[in-house]
Amino acid sequence: MLDRDAFLGVRVLDMSRVLAGPFCGMLLADMGAEVIKLEIPGRGDDSRRFPPFIEDESMYYINLNRGKKSITLNLKTEKGKALFLDLVKKCDILIENFRPGTMKKLGLNYDVLREVNPGLVYAAISGYGQTGPYSNRPGYDIIGQAMGGLLSITGWPDSPPTRSGTAIGDILSSLFCCVGILTALKVRDKTGVGQMVDVSLVDSVFAALENIPQKYYVEGHIPGRIGNRYEFIYPYDTFRARDGWIVIGVANDDIWKRFLKVSGLGLEKDPRFGTNPLRVENHSELNRIIEDWTCEYSKDELVELLNENRVPACHIYNVKEVSEDPHIGIARGMVQTMYQTNLGEVKVQGNPIKMSLTDPRPRGPAPLLGGDTESVLIDLLGLSPDGLDSLKKNGVI
Repeated sequence: MLDRDAFLGVRVLDMSRVLAGPFCGMLLADMGAEVIKLEIPGRGDDSRRFPPFIEDESMYYINLNRGKKSITLNLKTEKGKALFLDLVKKCDILIENFRPGTMKKLGLNYDVLREVNPGLVYAAISGYGQTGPYSNRPGYDIIGQAMGGLLSITGWPDSPPTRSGTAIGDILSSLFCCVGILTALKVRDKTGVGQMVDVSLVDSVFAALENIPQKYYVEGHIPGRIGNRYEFIYPYDTFRARDGWIVIGVANDDIWKRFLKVSGLGLEKDPRFGTNPLRVENHSELNRIIEDWTCEYSKDELVELLNENRVPACHIYNVKEVSEDPHIGIARGMVQTMYQTNLGEVKVQGNPIKMSLTDPRPRGPAPLLGGDTESVLIDLLGLSPDGLDSLKKNGVI
């Protein structure tokens, strides 16, 4: 029988905190990596104090740190640094999301760590990256969204710049970092040599603008806020139904023909809408025509009618609706129930990666602060119980 753990034998030292780094570590843990989360003694990851809470336990922290181990280590002590270097020797990957220069101040930057472990894949996520004139600036998700260009194109023409409803800059940088880690591991398989993976929030957001910058590069046009419609395709927008709103995505001329047939709008010979570029140019008039039609139907009627005729359409779900949808929440496993220490069963988001042999999934509870310190230091580094007691007395763990 095939073992469905993708990362058997891969060990990660996750020094990151809050969102961007922990999400990356969570993905690796879901795929079977052993992830050891290093936290500050007596304090831990700041997100342990982020709502929502169940009995004083942060579900924010639990969702992002499931399946990991937690050790506490004071890196401002010489013994703590020595233990850290011993741990690095035993790990394949290190993840951190400190401001550039923080690890160097501790004397634990990549150039130092690769000397003790040449095969180490060192992954750093930061606001602006490890190089460049802005590298020392502090950076958070909203900084990434603003400097990466996303705020300038999100919202309506008469609205102020609008942040995405989630910390998408953190998530994008986490995903790009994970891709970089996997690439570096593949290179290490061939060369035996690790490398540094340097990912910035700003770069990640800018890369995710996909074709929007091409409007400027090619036409000299600076894209602005255009609401929910798409810059290059129409009708690809939100439309008002009798009882709310739906999305219709007519992505090419074949779908447009099917849409005209099912809607009966009689626009087949209208010169304003014969091609997609013309529909984009005349989107305002087309929007009004389509909404005159959609307002005659309920959301359910429209979504069913359009999908039956192979015209992409859907409801605009709130979190309750997407969580309880039989396809997303159940069939695709995007809502998972797992056991959490001290709480019992809790709900977390599932892993969106589905594979034919490997089974990415929550593999265990989020750790209690420092709950695995003794077992990791004894099993991995061979410390004795007496040695652990000394470390505790001296504030190292």
